[in-house]
Amino acid sequence: MKSRITKAIFPVAGLGTRFLPATKAIPKEIMTLVDRPLIQYAIDEARAAGIKEFIFVTSRGKSALEDYFDIAPELETSLRQSGKHELLETLKSTNMESGAIAYIRQHKALGLGHAVWCARRLVGNEPFAVMLPDDVIAGDKPCLQQMVEAHAETGGCMVAAMEVPASRTSAYGILDSQDIGGRVVKVQGMVEKPAPGTAPSNLAVIGRYILTPKILRNLGQIDSGAGGELQLTDAIARELTEGRDVFGYRFEGQRFDCGSKAGFLQATVAFGLARPDLGAELSQYLSDVMSARRAAE
Repeated sequence: MKSRITKAIFPVAGLGTRFLPATKAIPKEIMTLVDRPLIQYAIDEARAAGIKEFIFVTSRGKSALEDYFDIAPELETSLRQSGKHELLETLKSTNMESGAIAYIRQHKALGLGHAVWCARRLVGNEPFAVMLPDDVIAGDKPCLQQMVEAHAETGGCMVAAMEVPASRTSAYGILDSQDIGGRVVKVQGMVEKPAPGTAPSNLAVIGRYILTPKILRNLGQIDSGAGGELQLTDAIARELTEGRDVFGYRFEGQRFDCGSKAGFLQATVAFGLARPDLGAELSQYLSDVMSARRAAE
């Protein structure tokens, strides 16, 4: 019987320098996509997948992130007294139960693999998920839920994967894989940010992972990789060299790279258009803007 996935690691220690000066005062993960912080989208996706324990790997200056998931008694009282019950329920959905969330500090920026390794004592000896909040994925069924259901059949390690243009493969971890039916591929090799023209495919690893505890052991044994950082993909690749299974999952849905300004803006438009209360007005505005631009050309 395969173990259920009930723990997830959220690496949120980055400084968010691409979004300065905003991130001088607030963590990037608190920046709002329409009216919800980026981190809330990740938490909601994790909950839908059955995650019960949430492990945040943070750094200095992230106290606002911790406060976001705490209760706000004064605000709740004010909303209740004002009869704003719908807003009150929205607010309560952001609260986390005592003991459900834990915070671990990453004292040095040594890469994603190091961030995951920092949480090793809280993960223990069971499979776990890793979610990168920068990757926001819109779909009828949340991405991690799709992966958890597929992982129940395959076991091993699993990474979310999507096709990217050949010109962009050097920005991702790239899979060398074999189709085995459906949306699952069997991974034969992984290359972190391959040099242009050397990628084994255009199937890129995206920020959702289901990993075995052996990955934590690997992270404690491997050397620093690309960029002088401890690379999570190197630890996963070691599973392949030792004969254990790694799978890629080609998820259904649209991924937005909210770690970039352009991606964040694209996600804002897409999520805004999908909202019943905002979509019509936003669509009309965008149509007017494009009409004005065409007329000016």
